[in-house]
Amino acid sequence: MQRAVLILLFAALPAWGYDANGVSLGADEAAVHKAFPSARCRELEWKSTAAERRCDDAKIVFGGAPARITFYLKSGRVQAFDVRLDERDLERVAAFLKQRYGKPMAETREKIERGSGEGREIHKLRWEKAQQRAVLTSQLRRKRVDLSVWQGNFDEEIYRVR
Repeated sequence: MQRAVLILLFAALPAWGYDANGVSLGADEAAVHKAFPSARCRELEWKSTAAERRCDDAKIVFGGAPARITFYLKSGRVQAFDVRLDERDLERVAAFLKQRYGKPMAETREKIERGSGEGREIHKLRWEKAQQRAVLTSQLRRKRVDLSVWQGNFDEEIYRVR
Protein backbone atom coordinates (compact mmCIF):
# COMPACT_ATOMS: atom_id res chain seq x y z
CA MET A 1 0.00 0.00 0.00
CA GLN A 2 2.74 2.48 0.95
CA ARG A 3 4.66 1.62 -2.19
CA ALA A 4 1.61 2.36 -4.37
CA VAL A 5 1.14 5.74 -2.67
CA LEU A 6 4.81 6.61 -3.25
CA ILE A 7 4.59 5.63 -6.91
CA LEU A 8 1.50 7.81 -7.40
CA LEU A 9 3.13 10.69 -5.53
CA PHE A 10 6.27 10.61 -7.69
CA ALA A 11 4.21 10.25 -10.88
CA ALA A 12 2.35 13.46 -9.99
CA LEU A 13 5.57 15.46 -9.55
CA PRO A 14 7.07 17.36 -12.48
CA ALA A 15 9.96 15.61 -14.21
CA TRP A 16 13.37 16.35 -12.68
CA GLY A 17 15.14 16.82 -16.00
CA TYR A 18 13.65 18.59 -18.96
CA ASP A 19 12.63 16.33 -21.82
CA ALA A 20 10.85 16.17 -25.15
CA ASN A 21 8.59 13.12 -25.43
CA GLY A 22 10.83 11.18 -23.04
CA VAL A 23 14.20 12.24 -24.48
CA SER A 24 15.92 14.25 -21.77
CA LEU A 25 19.07 16.30 -21.71
CA GLY A 26 22.03 13.91 -21.49
CA ALA A 27 20.27 11.12 -23.44
CA ASP A 28 22.20 9.40 -26.24
CA GLU A 29 21.49 9.48 -29.97
CA ALA A 30 19.87 6.03 -29.81
CA ALA A 31 17.23 7.44 -27.43
CA VAL A 32 16.50 10.22 -29.95
CA HIS A 33 15.98 7.64 -32.73
CA LYS A 34 13.84 5.44 -30.49
CA ALA A 35 11.46 8.30 -29.61
CA PHE A 36 11.68 9.97 -33.04
CA PRO A 37 12.27 7.23 -35.67
CA SER A 38 12.11 9.69 -38.57
CA ALA A 39 14.75 12.02 -37.09
CA ARG A 40 17.58 12.80 -39.48
CA CYS A 41 20.97 13.20 -37.78
CA ARG A 42 24.05 14.84 -39.24
CA GLU A 43 27.16 16.84 -38.38
CA LEU A 44 26.68 20.54 -37.61
CA GLU A 45 27.33 22.81 -40.59
CA TRP A 46 29.51 25.09 -38.44
CA LYS A 47 32.22 24.61 -35.80
CA SER A 48 30.99 24.88 -32.22
CA THR A 49 32.23 23.84 -28.79
CA ALA A 50 28.59 23.35 -27.71
CA ALA A 51 27.61 20.55 -30.13
CA GLU A 52 28.94 18.37 -32.93
CA ARG A 53 25.75 16.84 -34.35
CA ARG A 54 22.10 17.68 -34.76
CA CYS A 55 19.02 15.52 -35.22
CA ASP A 56 15.92 17.04 -36.85
CA ASP A 57 12.38 15.76 -37.08
CA ALA A 58 9.82 17.86 -38.93
CA LYS A 59 6.69 15.95 -37.95
CA ILE A 60 6.22 15.35 -34.24
CA VAL A 61 3.50 15.95 -31.68
CA PHE A 62 4.58 17.84 -28.56
CA GLY A 63 2.13 18.62 -25.79
CA GLY A 64 -0.72 17.68 -28.10
CA ALA A 65 0.38 20.07 -30.86
CA PRO A 66 2.09 19.41 -34.21
CA ALA A 67 5.70 20.62 -34.04
CA ARG A 68 9.27 20.36 -35.34
CA ILE A 69 12.24 19.48 -33.16
CA THR A 70 16.03 19.73 -33.32
CA PHE A 71 18.32 17.95 -30.86
CA TYR A 72 21.93 19.11 -30.47
CA LEU A 73 24.48 16.47 -29.42
CA LYS A 74 28.07 16.58 -28.19
CA SER A 75 30.08 13.43 -27.50
CA GLY A 76 26.96 11.45 -28.37
CA ARG A 77 24.78 13.10 -25.69
CA VAL A 78 21.88 15.57 -26.00
CA GLN A 79 23.04 19.02 -24.89
CA ALA A 80 19.95 20.94 -25.99
CA PHE A 81 16.78 20.79 -28.05
CA ASP A 82 14.51 23.29 -29.76
CA VAL A 83 10.82 22.72 -30.43
CA ARG A 84 9.03 24.96 -32.93
CA LEU A 85 5.25 25.09 -33.22
CA ASP A 86 2.41 27.26 -34.45
CA GLU A 87 1.30 30.24 -32.34
CA ARG A 88 -2.27 28.95 -32.19
CA ASP A 89 -1.00 26.11 -29.95
CA LEU A 90 0.75 28.41 -27.45
CA GLU A 91 -1.76 28.13 -24.61
CA ARG A 92 -2.09 24.34 -24.94
CA VAL A 93 1.68 23.79 -24.93
CA ALA A 94 2.25 26.32 -22.13
CA ALA A 95 -0.28 24.42 -19.97
CA PHE A 96 1.42 21.11 -20.88
CA LEU A 97 4.86 22.48 -19.92
CA LYS A 98 3.59 23.87 -16.63
CA GLN A 99 2.29 20.41 -15.80
CA ARG A 100 5.40 18.62 -17.09
CA TYR A 101 8.19 20.98 -15.98
CA GLY A 102 6.44 22.56 -12.98
CA LYS A 103 5.66 26.18 -12.23
CA PRO A 104 7.84 28.53 -14.32
CA MET A 105 10.46 30.58 -12.51
CA ALA A 106 9.22 33.57 -14.51
CA GLU A 107 6.33 34.33 -16.85
CA THR A 108 6.27 37.68 -18.61
CA ARG A 109 4.36 39.51 -21.28
CA GLU A 110 6.20 42.51 -22.66
CA LYS A 111 5.16 45.06 -25.21
CA ILE A 112 8.07 46.47 -27.18
CA GLU A 113 7.24 49.73 -28.90
CA ARG A 114 8.70 50.52 -32.32
CA GLY A 115 9.34 53.90 -33.87
CA SER A 116 6.62 53.21 -36.45
CA GLY A 117 4.03 53.03 -33.68
CA GLU A 118 3.38 49.32 -34.12
CA GLY A 119 4.53 47.36 -31.09
CA ARG A 120 5.46 43.74 -30.61
CA GLU A 121 4.07 41.70 -27.73
CA ILE A 122 6.30 38.91 -26.43
CA HIS A 123 5.16 36.13 -24.10
CA LYS A 124 7.97 34.29 -22.32
CA LEU A 125 8.02 31.47 -19.75
CA ARG A 126 11.29 30.37 -18.12
CA TRP A 127 12.21 27.31 -16.05
CA GLU A 128 15.53 26.56 -14.32
CA LYS A 129 16.73 23.45 -12.50
CA ALA A 130 20.41 23.27 -11.51
CA GLN A 131 22.34 23.81 -14.79
CA GLN A 132 19.32 23.15 -17.03
CA ARG A 133 17.18 25.88 -18.58
CA ALA A 134 13.97 25.95 -20.62
CA VAL A 135 12.44 29.02 -22.27
CA LEU A 136 9.16 29.17 -24.19
CA THR A 137 8.97 32.32 -26.31
CA SER A 138 6.19 33.63 -28.51
CA GLN A 139 5.93 36.89 -30.37
CA LEU A 140 2.17 37.26 -30.42
CA ARG A 141 0.50 37.62 -33.82
CA ARG A 142 3.45 35.82 -35.39
CA LYS A 143 3.29 32.25 -36.64
CA ARG A 144 5.94 30.55 -34.54
CA VAL A 145 6.48 29.63 -30.89
CA ASP A 146 9.92 28.43 -29.78
CA LEU A 147 10.83 26.21 -26.85
CA SER A 148 14.57 26.13 -26.21
CA VAL A 149 15.94 23.70 -23.62
CA TRP A 150 19.64 23.43 -22.78
CA GLN A 151 22.20 22.70 -20.11
CA GLY A 152 25.28 24.62 -19.08
CA ASN A 153 26.40 27.44 -21.38
CA PHE A 154 25.02 25.89 -24.59
CA ASP A 155 22.98 28.98 -25.45
CA GLU A 156 26.10 31.20 -25.32
CA GLU A 157 28.39 28.82 -27.23
CA ILE A 158 26.30 27.27 -30.01
CA TYR A 159 26.58 30.13 -32.51
CA ARG A 160 29.83 31.71 -31.29
CA VAL A 161 32.12 32.36 -34.24
CA ARG A 162 35.35 30.36 -34.04
